[in-house]
Amino acid sequence: MLNKTFYSNGKLLITAEYLVLDGAKALALPTKFGQNLNVKIGSKQQIVWKSFDADGTIWFEDIILFSEIKNYSVSENQSERSVLIKILHESYLKNPLLIDNFDGYQITTNLTFPKFWGLGTSSTLINNIAQWFEIDAFELLKNSFGGSGYDIACAQNNSPILYHLENGFPKVQTTNFEPKCIENLYFVYLNQKQNSKSAIAAYYKKSKNKCAIIEKINTVTNAILIENDYENLSQQLQAHENNMSEFLEIQTVKNKLFSDFDGVIKSLGAWGGDFVLVLSEENPKKYFNDKGFETILSYKEIIL
Repeated sequence: MLNKTFYSNGKLLITAEYLVLDGAKALALPTKFGQNLNVKIGSKQQIVWKSFDADGTIWFEDIILFSEIKNYSVSENQSERSVLIKILHESYLKNPLLIDNFDGYQITTNLTFPKFWGLGTSSTLINNIAQWFEIDAFELLKNSFGGSGYDIACAQNNSPILYHLENGFPKVQTTNFEPKCIENLYFVYLNQKQNSKSAIAAYYKKSKNKCAIIEKINTVTNAILIENDYENLSQQLQAHENNMSEFLEIQTVKNKLFSDFDGVIKSLGAWGGDFVLVLSEENPKKYFNDKGFETILSYKEIIL
């Protein structure tokens, strides 16, 4: 193995945010943006690691000794370096040959989307490392970073997916999702990166019975796959947003920031950050630009 490159797709979770952790059926879309990982042979029993953002700047750079990967011990320190070593350690436990039988590596990762967009910097990295080590990416996610795994499924698929957990195991089904109103769909970046780990932790503190809300959200997911013209998609996305707002006891992003907007705005993933989905009869770019939001992408610009 002299030189290998691996690639994984980014992701956007359209339905069942949070609830996908408890078995709800989620519609998720792989993006045209992602991350690659290039592996070259190195030396000195170490990995020389460089991670590049979409603009070519280095956002992470370090040297990791093989001994650190082999002997990793759990730490309260959740720095980028510590998390990376944890991922590599778990990979090593599943396939020690790539560390035991080589002298070292030079690793570079390259995002094709700005890191702050939140399209899956961690999930694409985990899936790429899993490809490199030839191990199961869902298991690696579970043992290292945590989460439902829908983002790993997006990393591995080039079409829309239905995803749910069954007895803790991922179930992935590719699906046809081609909205009849595709020209009316946009994704707007809210100018702030959301910490999904802390958002998930807050969700888990909810002691409410989730069966009823999961049933409602599953109904929405099924409905938008069948009827997705403008009127029906508007109704279903709004129903989803209202139900989740009531369950999470969090104000909808439209009520909070865009109450005068003529159209539907739906949170995606962890509420309060990253992207929102916008359904609008008129091109909404001027509206959002005037409010200070500059990243507005059409469905076709971002979805694979």
